[in-house]
Amino acid sequence: MQIELLASEALVAEGIVPKKDFARMKAKAAFNIDRCKELERTLNHDVIAFTTNVSENIGAPASRWLHFGLTSSDVLDTAFAVQMVQSADILIQDVKDLRKTIERRARETQFVPMIGRSHGIHAEPTTMGLKFALMYDEFSRALRRLEQVRETVAVGKLSGAVGTSAHLSPRIEAAVCKKLGLRPASVATQVVQRDIHAEFIGVAALVAASIERWATEFRHLQRTEVLEAEEFFAKGQKGSSAMPHKRNPITGERLTGLARVLRGNAVAALENVALWHERDISHSSVERIIFPDSCTLLDYMLVTLQKLTDGLIVYPENMKRNLELSLGMWNSQTVLLALIKKGLTREAAYELVQRNAMQTWQAKHAGKNADFKTQLLSDPEVKKHFKAGELEKLCSLDFHFQNVREKFKKVFGR
Repeated sequence: MQIELLASEALVAEGIVPKKDFARMKAKAAFNIDRCKELERTLNHDVIAFTTNVSENIGAPASRWLHFGLTSSDVLDTAFAVQMVQSADILIQDVKDLRKTIERRARETQFVPMIGRSHGIHAEPTTMGLKFALMYDEFSRALRRLEQVRETVAVGKLSGAVGTSAHLSPRIEAAVCKKLGLRPASVATQVVQRDIHAEFIGVAALVAASIERWATEFRHLQRTEVLEAEEFFAKGQKGSSAMPHKRNPITGERLTGLARVLRGNAVAALENVALWHERDISHSSVERIIFPDSCTLLDYMLVTLQKLTDGLIVYPENMKRNLELSLGMWNSQTVLLALIKKGLTREAAYELVQRNAMQTWQAKHAGKNADFKTQLLSDPEVKKHFKAGELEKLCSLDFHFQNVREKFKKVFGR
C-alpha cells in the first residue's frame, strides 16, 4: 500500500495523476484481508486481489490511477527489499548484543588456564578468555557481513513488466526508492535479480554456522569426561525422563540442529537465481517460506546463543585437573624450540623430546609416578643443554600466556 501510494504521489509531480484524485486515493485507500482472500479465490492472483480491494475502497474515478504503469513485482520486490533491510537491522542488533556478552565473559576468564586441543587431543595450554576472544572475533565478521548484505539488498525497482521503464519514468522509481531508503536497481527484468536475495540467505546461513561452531564447542566442554563448562541448569529443570541425574547440553544441541535448516534454505535460495528469461514465478513460493523462516530463526538463534553464553558455568578446577592429565607434555614444543636455539638440528631435538614424552606415557600406563619435566631432567642428553632452573622456567603456564594481554588489545581494541 505504501509503495502504491508513493508511486501515485510521484505521478502527481509528473503531472499525470490529478491532485484531487490523489487526495482521495490517500484518504480512502484501505484493504481487508478477508476480502482479498475472497477475491483471490476467483482471480487466482494475490496482487490483483489486493489492488481490486483497494480500488473498491477508493472508488471511481480516482481508483483508475492505482497501480498505474506498475507490474506486480514492482510492488512486491520493492516491499521485499524494505523487509530485508528491516530484518537485517534486527539481526545486526542481535549480534551487537551477543558480542557485548561475549566480551564480558572473555574479560572474566582472560587468564583462566585450560588445555587446548587439536584432533580432540591435548595440545598446549590456552585460556578460556582466549576462547571467548576468538568467539567475539568471529561474530565481528558476522556483524560486518550482515551490515554489508543490508546494503546489498536495499534495492527497489519500479521499471515495469520487463524492466524497460517504458510506461513509467525512471524518475518515479527514483522518487519512491529514495523515500523508502532504497536505491533503484541499475537494471532489472520484471524482478530484482535473485543472486541478491541468495546472498542475504547465504549470509544468514554463514552466521548460523558460526553459532553452530560455538554451540558445538560448549557441548564438548560439557561432556562428563571434560566438564570444563556447562549450560546453566535451572532450579526445577529436568534433564531426562528416565535418568534423574542428567544435565544435558540441550540448548547447544538445538542450535546445532537449527543451523542445518538455514543451510538448507541457502541451497533453496541459490536455486532461485536461475529464472526463465525476464522472470518466472518459481522463486516466489520458495521465498514465502525461506525468508520469514530464516530471519525469525536466525533472530532466535542469536538471542538463544547470547543467553547460553551469559549463563555458561565455567569450572576452573576441572580445567586445572584436565591440564594435569597430560603430565606437562604440553611443554614439548617449548623444549623442542629451546634445544634448537641451543644448536641442535630440528631432527635431533625432536627425537630427544619425543623419546622423553613416550617414556612419560609409558611410565603413566605402567602405574608409576610420571611427569614430563622430571623425565627430561633425568635424561643427561637433555639436561646438559640447560642451566640450573632454566628448564623449570620454560615449562610454565606464564611462558604460554605472555602475549594474552596483547591479543586482547587486538581483539577488543583497548
